[in-house]
Amino acid sequence: MTHVVTVDIRIPAGAQEMDALQRAGAVSLLELGFASIDGIEGPDDMEADLLDSIVAVYPGGALLKVFVDAPSLEFAEDAVRSVVGELLERSDLLSEWTVDRCEVELHPELAKESLDAADGPDAPPDDPASRRARHTQPVAGSDSESWIEADQAAESAAMRITLRSMAGGLKSFGPEMFGVAGEEDREEAEEDAFDFGVSAEDAGLAAGALVHGTHLLVDELFQDLQTLAQHRTTVAESERPFWLLEELPDRYALQYNAAFARRFLVTAIALTTRFTNGSFQQLSCVAEELSLRFLLGQAKSTLDMYGLLDSGTSSALDCFADQVYEDMDHEWLYDDATDGIDEDPALAHMGIAPMSIKSWFTPFNEGRYVHPYALDVQASSGEEGGSRE
Repeated sequence: MTHVVTVDIRIPAGAQEMDALQRAGAVSLLELGFASIDGIEGPDDMEADLLDSIVAVYPGGALLKVFVDAPSLEFAEDAVRSVVGELLERSDLLSEWTVDRCEVELHPELAKESLDAADGPDAPPDDPASRRARHTQPVAGSDSESWIEADQAAESAAMRITLRSMAGGLKSFGPEMFGVAGEEDREEAEEDAFDFGVSAEDAGLAAGALVHGTHLLVDELFQDLQTLAQHRTTVAESERPFWLLEELPDRYALQYNAAFARRFLVTAIALTTRFTNGSFQQLSCVAEELSLRFLLGQAKSTLDMYGLLDSGTSSALDCFADQVYEDMDHEWLYDDATDGIDEDPALAHMGIAPMSIKSWFTPFNEGRYVHPYALDVQASSGEEGGSRE
């Protein structure tokens, strides 16, 4: 059975982040290392075949997708962790890197299918809500209810610390982008005896959730790309679930194939790189607007999952979105009533860029950056583009 193992490796704590040349060198070392390995042997004559690998390096480390044919999920994880550890040890440049995560992530719909396939009197309920209630129901005569609440509170507190520590990674944006009042505004608010702006704590949680969401965004787009490439299909034609791509506008689902997914993934990486290395200025194309839409969704889901999404953190993310988005024209793509309006060139005369899927990767103007891999022939030759200034 083929397993997709996600591995997150990091540079040593306290080390300076890698520049472009160092990142290129890390990619080369990792890819050459994987290319030298065919199979992995384990205990009891168990074997795993290394089928493919994807390496994405960022300033603080690398995200790996390793595809292995292994008899069990646990063996796949252990085998890949062993291989990655060996690859790091081989290289003087990577020997001090650490493996922070090595796991097979289960899609919730596929996990549900496996549970539904269970048989017998102890099989879980079909309905996910009932199953959740069953697992969280306190046992009679015990204090399990208090234990569950305490466990959830501990998880929330731990995630709060984690997100606050990650907030500094969003180097392109200061607290004011999340609605934190400046010193003059705070003084005026104190004089008038009313609260003003978002708290620094909520802004930090929102910023950290965006950095955390960056990992999820890239990770899940990688997996969607693998599904499309492996089955040579489109989002509309596939019977398998997708993490993110099926959340793009339905009207173009037949065009969401592996080639499109590669361009969208590269665009998302280019956008989040500018967010985290301090070079972001403006959104560059419709695909980046849609990528940001996904990123905001990831951030809100993370905060909600750990009980941290309240009026303060929600306002912080809304304020961030309001300031980064120049307009919300891309939301028209989700409105079936406007089907076809995104193709109308006459919109350009009203100062609105046409948003046909053919122009999603076209820079809004010459000053906007789109990664060369994502550019199509028309965009790079200037035959098609937006009118946004």
